[in-house]
Amino acid sequence: MANVFTNIIKNLTGQQPTDIESLIKHTENVNLVCKGCHGEIQKHTLLKNNMICPKCGKYFRMGGKERIKWLADKKSVEFMFDDYESRDFLEFPGYSEKLEKSRKQTNEKDAVVVGTAKIGGKPFAFFVMDSRFMMASMGSVLGEKITSIFEYAKKYSLPVIGFTASGGARMQEGIISLMQMAKVSGAVKRHSTAGNLYITVLTDPTTGGCTASFAMQGDIILAEPKALVGFAGRRVVEQTTKSKLPDNFQSAEFLLEHGFVDSIVPREKLRDTLGTLLEIHSAGGAAV
Repeated sequence: MANVFTNIIKNLTGQQPTDIESLIKHTENVNLVCKGCHGEIQKHTLLKNNMICPKCGKYFRMGGKERIKWLADKKSVEFMFDDYESRDFLEFPGYSEKLEKSRKQTNEKDAVVVGTAKIGGKPFAFFVMDSRFMMASMGSVLGEKITSIFEYAKKYSLPVIGFTASGGARMQEGIISLMQMAKVSGAVKRHSTAGNLYITVLTDPTTGGCTASFAMQGDIILAEPKALVGFAGRRVVEQTTKSKLPDNFQSAEFLLEHGFVDSIVPREKLRDTLGTLLEIHSAGGAAV
């Protein structure tokens, strides 16, 4: 599950848990505070409840590798392109320090993990963005990793499932960051033209250039309940349009109501839903 807890366990036990059972076993004395109800919750209780507060239903954010291990068949996950690492090539003030801080917090080299896995024995390629690494802002490495996994999936005729979470472009990389929108979108198009399925799962938060490009290009677009999804911030939109926006504006529920999302799927039902979609696609019943 969330890497912050993995780090805690690693520091306490000297080793990193490899599956959910190990995480539960090692977190009986770890307590967290829910941002929804502000109540204290034992970590192992959250793990057993799909990282959802049992008191108020608030969704806790999940780390990239932990999310895919939670979702996929046991021992089916293979991570790829893990050696790609962001660099401060523009020598932007403070960027190197922020990168180092994010690496220590997440044990990752950038804000996305990619690879292959299976659900119900059905193979697929994936990318999972991690908002705890500089708010999963789009940089050159993030774009390269997602592009690379789409190219791999096209080569081997694999569907792609992408979990999006982003604060937008990474300003520390200038125009190179914005170029990732077109770069990834091109890879998505080539993958689609080859007749392959692309499913996106919008998680909290999915914003900025990520929303304006590959997050909304899925053949099937799912979302977690109450996820924040949008492009510009609420205040910017209100100031620009000179109008008051609905209270639920830029929520997954608002997008579903207006036809931008196909379905909102509770986390505990997500594995079964994705498994069914992969099954239909593998049987030739999906039109893409």
